[in-house]
Amino acid sequence: MKITDIRPTTVTVPLEAPLRHANGCHWGRFVRTIIEVDTDEGITGLGEMGGGGESAEAGFRGLKSYLVGHDPVRLEELRFIIANPTASLYNNRTQLLAAIEFACLDIVGQKWGVPVCDVLGGRVRDRVPFASYLFFRYPNTETGEGEVRTVDQVVRLTRDLKERYGFTSHKLKGGVFPPEYELECYRAIAAEFPEEHFRFDCNGAWSVETAIWFGRHIEDIRNDYLEDPTWGLNGMRMVREKLRTLLSTNTVVVNFEQLAANILHPAVDVILLDTTFWGGIRPCVRAAGVCETFQFGVAVHSSGELGIQLASMLHLGAVIPNLAYSADAHYHHLKDDIIKGGPLEYRDGAIDVPRAPGLGVTLDRDKLNEYAELYKRVGNYPYDIDPGRSPWPPLLPNTAWADPRDGRSPWRS
Repeated sequence: MKITDIRPTTVTVPLEAPLRHANGCHWGRFVRTIIEVDTDEGITGLGEMGGGGESAEAGFRGLKSYLVGHDPVRLEELRFIIANPTASLYNNRTQLLAAIEFACLDIVGQKWGVPVCDVLGGRVRDRVPFASYLFFRYPNTETGEGEVRTVDQVVRLTRDLKERYGFTSHKLKGGVFPPEYELECYRAIAAEFPEEHFRFDCNGAWSVETAIWFGRHIEDIRNDYLEDPTWGLNGMRMVREKLRTLLSTNTVVVNFEQLAANILHPAVDVILLDTTFWGGIRPCVRAAGVCETFQFGVAVHSSGELGIQLASMLHLGAVIPNLAYSADAHYHHLKDDIIKGGPLEYRDGAIDVPRAPGLGVTLDRDKLNEYAELYKRVGNYPYDIDPGRSPWPPLLPNTAWADPRDGRSPWRS
């Protein structure tokens, strides 16, 4: 079996409301690039990458000469062809490689008649539990609904997601408002659901001193972990030395060199494995094995996904024996998807691992075309700009916070 072509398509899919974060904002939609990798046996595999547009599509098309004629089973060889470590100093292709790996694993699974998790060694669980992912949100740009800014609105969103999807672990994305205010919000949801688990993520926006202050004020809560409270391995190490709460990261340990450094001089307790940031599902499985050996925790990270990447996350979660924490997903903030059957379903806070061959999801061609056309009309958005705070540079550490009393929307007069 040989690869014959790669076809990228950029789409934009609406969210319930714009999601605010420490470095900017998702402007009411996700932009993703969907790839289809064709073979000479008529099998097509699917992949997905964050971002899109001409540059992303050109990046994938530029790899066609590397892919055509290659056997999709020979993934380890393909890793070095596309992302040789030395060559990657000049052409960082990690996220491109990840999407291509998803597609190749999808092809292999379809060829062998088994789900991707069986290609990776077989499932140890049939369902992957997820945490709610709570964001401060601007109102929906069309309806004016869905704002999350006040303490009561954060608690209400948590209750709503719990009732709709059954979540029992809750993650609050912070780094937007002053730390004192976000502490009030976090403690409010913990008080509302005292038997459940919690995690907080400010995307590394705080100073070491602020991170220690915040961490000490949440030690009585049932925390899974405190995620990226400051930036850098050394900063995280300094915070870790002062707190009893576990620290996690999806930013400062995203490759094997950083993982080795963290093992030698621990700065982080829980590694959040992202199938895009690590360059595919297979590197995440390898990293989970290293963490199992040295008894570091692992969880599945979300960088904003549609159904194809969510499938990659589910197959990863299925095969990791040491997955002790609920996975993250932005998925419940989406209003639609580009896979047949619509969005994958949450049940009791978890999603079933697909059982169909390959990734177990197929493209809804009408939806793909609909959201590709929407992208052509509205284009990209700058992930690292919050339109309600512009001009504002997201410095590290940050001290210029949004005002929680300001209920204005940048999209509504």
